[in-house]
Amino acid sequence: MRIFLYSVIIILYMLTHFIPHLLISYTIGGLAVVALAVSARYARGLYRISGFVFLVLGIGLFLWEGLPWHSFLLHFQSMLGLLSLFLVLPFIHSLIRIGRYDKNLSQFLQDRVTSLGNLYKRSFLVAHFLGVFLNIATLPLLSKSLQPSLAMLSREEADRFLGKNLLRAYALCLMWSPMEVVVSVSIDITGAHYVLIVPVVIAIVLLALLIDRRITGTRYAGITVPSELYSQVCLKQVYKKVVQMLGMLVLFVVFVSVTQYVLGSGFLFSVVLLLVPFSILWAITIRKVKTYFVVTIPYWKQRTKGLADYYFLFLSAGLFVEVLSLSGLLSFLEPVFLAASKTPLTLYLLIGGFFVGTSFIGFHPLVSLTFLAELLLPVLPHVAVLPLTVVMIVCGLSTVMYSPFNLSVSIMANELRINPFRIAGWNVGFAILCMLIGIAVALAVEQLS
Repeated sequence: MRIFLYSVIIILYMLTHFIPHLLISYTIGGLAVVALAVSARYARGLYRISGFVFLVLGIGLFLWEGLPWHSFLLHFQSMLGLLSLFLVLPFIHSLIRIGRYDKNLSQFLQDRVTSLGNLYKRSFLVAHFLGVFLNIATLPLLSKSLQPSLAMLSREEADRFLGKNLLRAYALCLMWSPMEVVVSVSIDITGAHYVLIVPVVIAIVLLALLIDRRITGTRYAGITVPSELYSQVCLKQVYKKVVQMLGMLVLFVVFVSVTQYVLGSGFLFSVVLLLVPFSILWAITIRKVKTYFVVTIPYWKQRTKGLADYYFLFLSAGLFVEVLSLSGLLSFLEPVFLAASKTPLTLYLLIGGFFVGTSFIGFHPLVSLTFLAELLLPVLPHVAVLPLTVVMIVCGLSTVMYSPFNLSVSIMANELRINPFRIAGWNVGFAILCMLIGIAVALAVEQLS
């Protein structure tokens, strides 16, 4: 039932972009209410608590504002774009496994690594590339691969190595990934173009990577890895897989950009629309189309059934955000952002502080971004959208490294069997440094434009 329900909602949502009709919108709203009820049974942990809070606040505000009762069903669509991406991501995830891209990159970790300093740099690189395609699955996969090589460290040092290395690499790769929801939503909010943003974000990522190597990587340079733990692999095969991945990623971005221009649609919508057919085309190109469908369909069903956490949280948050924006209760913050927009540095620091504050309260960065979008609406006509988008992306995704309520930190905490707040302590300083680098680069871009 969950698979059918979650899929139909997204199919109808995609259909409204081509055939906008009030009846379809009401149908989506009715199904969203049913999905909320079903998802509430399966949602767990912070997702269930946060979703319940947003739902209660949303219903309370709706009643307080005295909005027409029939309009209740029309207030669930603001988060369906990102839910649609979650629904189709398994189609690209399974392709990475079928093409053995993850295996080749994991083998690259063991190729002639003689010190933990080399291992830190190499695992950072592997996690960075795998994160673009495997997303959150990268963390447990590489955590298990790396643990045997860390046997000479104390338990606390090994945990610190993994908590810093993997989460930082993962967060930095998301910042330029066209398949990352925060990137897509930020672009849709400001109307910027991905092809103009990505070079700036990659420059920020490279600066952050060099600083991390200088500060953290050299710490492990003098610690040798026992010879029995490393081996030689066929680097030619590894490089071939990396080139294939990068080539396909560039091609995907081109297709998405063209689709966005032709349809006049948002970046996120274009990504969702093309992800499944592009993945099938990729499977045909590597001549594994039969295996692809045999593996992907069960994997997609499994992942879709597991989306209850996201559906409960984001449908509830969508209701709350939409009703809140209609209520005008956020209007007192609008003058603050308008005043800050006169000085770009002040505005960018305000955005960074907003993400830091909401991440420790327990907000998912996508929920924070949705609130921020409402506050930035009166600001957008007065600011340069390219540097603003860069700041939103970098500050929003820096929370992936440290927020104790984020899924990435929770997974690492579960893998290492430690408190997520310990991981937050290891990474929050570097995350704030990344935000400041992003703000500095954005200011430079604004001065040059």
